Amino acid sequence: MLDHAAPEQEALLYQRCTWCGTAMYHRLLCPVCQGSDLRQERSEGVGTVRHSSVVHRNTPAARNVSLIEMAEGFVVRGRVMGPPVGIHSGDRVRLSTAKDPVRGEPVFQLLDEPYRPWS
Repeated sequence: MLDHAAPEQEALLYQRCTWCGTAMYHRLLCPVCQGSDLRQERSEGVGTVRHSSVVHRNTPAARNVSLIEMAEGFVVRGRVMGPPVGIHSGDRVRLSTAKDPVRGEPVFQLLDEPYRPWS
């Protein structure tokens, strides 16, 4: 979920299990110990693309859907800004202040300039 109360930027909130310390996104129970005592924490917003797919349905143009592993250890589904075919596993991303208008998922931007071969 996005925290709109932060004045400087939107923040990504996640849960951490108080029993085993596992970080997770948008869960009711801990996936490791099944504990229900979860505290909410604010992510720094930096992560790495673990998987990215190009989707063509229900949109006027192709878009990407990516799984982002955040620095805190949880995985979130979202969209990375840029050309869909230019997003690859291992790319470093940062949470953007934008939000996907249709799905409400977090939107990320690339931290590093993608490699472009000489023309």
